Amino acid sequence: MQAVPALSSAPSSPEMLRGKRVIVTGASSGIGEQMAYHLARMEAHLLLTARREAKLQKVVERCLELGAASASYVSGSMEDTTFPEVVVKEAENTWGGLDMLILNHIGHSFFNYFNGDVGHVRKLLETNFLSYVAMTTAALPMLKENEGSVVVVSSMAGKIGTPFVAPYSATKFALDGFFSSLRHEFIIDKVNVSITLCILGYIDTENAVRAVSHAIRDTPAPKEECALEIIKSGALRQRELHYPSWVVGSLVLLRDIAPDFLDRSIRSNYKVENIKRT
Repeated sequence: MQAVPALSSAPSSPEMLRGKRVIVTGASSGIGEQMAYHLARMEAHLLLTARREAKLQKVVERCLELGAASASYVSGSMEDTTFPEVVVKEAENTWGGLDMLILNHIGHSFFNYFNGDVGHVRKLLETNFLSYVAMTTAALPMLKENEGSVVVVSSMAGKIGTPFVAPYSATKFALDGFFSSLRHEFIIDKVNVSITLCILGYIDTENAVRAVSHAIRDTPAPKEECALEIIKSGALRQRELHYPSWVVGSLVLLRDIAPDFLDRSIRSNYKVENIKRT
């Protein structure tokens, strides 16, 4: 198997990603769909995955129209503990290697007061956290061989506690802990695989807007630009991406220097009267 050069230099033009082999999860809508289109324009090889097969088919067709070197999909649910390995095996059988793994999928959660449903937390951890670990583990031999990149799409809710998303927030904090620890181990072992953790604020995906627009005062940032910034951060092998940068960066700074002030500010940003307990 021939190694592909690492994505170690700044992508001054889309051609820097031409011919790279990329898995994108959660690619049937939202940020994942937009990442697929950006990568297609960059002429990457794409393997997309999500639950909805009909939607994935349309995304793949569009990627080919936009100029992807190749595009295919595997549909399935990350609640199935065997599915992450199935996806990685498909990449191995198709390409014989992998340059970038973009982990972007999430399970369904509720925007509401925590109702004590421990089973839901456990199920969400399987999808939002453990499947990320499983996919990375399965892909690591190919990523090591090609000095590739792991891009983990997380959230401000994985850096700062916010109300009404306790189960979701727990899974995102878990991603930060696991992949930050793993990054240390790679450096110690001289494993040239980068890990980029993407800390996202409120983005105008259909799912996010539907879930929170009635209860939050913020204006969402564009998913198209967000998707491009995620790809660039992975190609540049950045440690973290904060998007929107000034919003997320400011909140992370406040967390460390004025946590009580930050908490009050967060609570004031919610229209609590619009949150109906379920």
